[in-house]
Amino acid sequence: MCYDIKASTEAQLKRAQRKGDLSAVSEILERLIPLTDLPLFHVSGFSHPELLIYTNESPDFPMVATWGLVPNWVKDNLQLQKIWNSTLNARSETIFEKPSFKPSANNSRCIIYIDGFYEHHHYNKNIYPFFVQRIDNKPIALAGLWSEWIHPEHGGTLNTFTIVTTQGNALMTKIHNNPKLKEPRMPLILPTKFEDFWLNSIGSASDVKKLQILIKNEPEVELKAHTVNKLRGKTYLGNTETVSEAFLYKDLIF
Repeated sequence: MCYDIKASTEAQLKRAQRKGDLSAVSEILERLIPLTDLPLFHVSGFSHPELLIYTNESPDFPMVATWGLVPNWVKDNLQLQKIWNSTLNARSETIFEKPSFKPSANNSRCIIYIDGFYEHHHYNKNIYPFFVQRIDNKPIALAGLWSEWIHPEHGGTLNTFTIVTTQGNALMTKIHNNPKLKEPRMPLILPTKFEDFWLNSIGSASDVKKLQILIKNEPEVELKAHTVNKLRGKTYLGNTETVSEAFLYKDLIF
């Protein structure tokens, strides 16, 4: 699962900056960043924050989108509210099958750049949060799906996205040990060389198979993790720079 993330403005600009187009970066900073909730030192997907996503339609210039995918067949606000919290993540194994995700998996894929994500570890009837990031501290490119929803009453447009998840790697198997879940999960992280491939258009069944192979056998990006202060309750530091800093628990053996 991936419900809690850290996303700085710098991380979200990563792809645009790669192209070296200073005017585009300046436009993003001036026009789009004010429309987002950045910087997000810690945010839960259940609050449906606004972030930047890079889509198959515009791979180098991002759009503002809300976390929690709203399929185009959603009829009204009531149905939106019912489905929203259940579409924060999309299991990679079924994105080409589930009605909520199939249209986007085929036609509307995106990348979300973050600094890292938070996951909880269960030990001795207590829960301990970890912050997970790349071992080289570079931004993480997450595979995502997006959708454009047209409000049936006033015609307004809402762009939304979901983060694709996969089976946890060795590190996440150790951390993500919630006894209520069948298996450890983690976001699908794209190595730089596969980012463009994720955004490529699908023209045939063979293209779908290639994506499925990537999902199943994606090269592992090296990660590291450390415990942080509680992300819930009285000691929660909120959306502050210190929330992702290391915090040691004397009663945790890990």
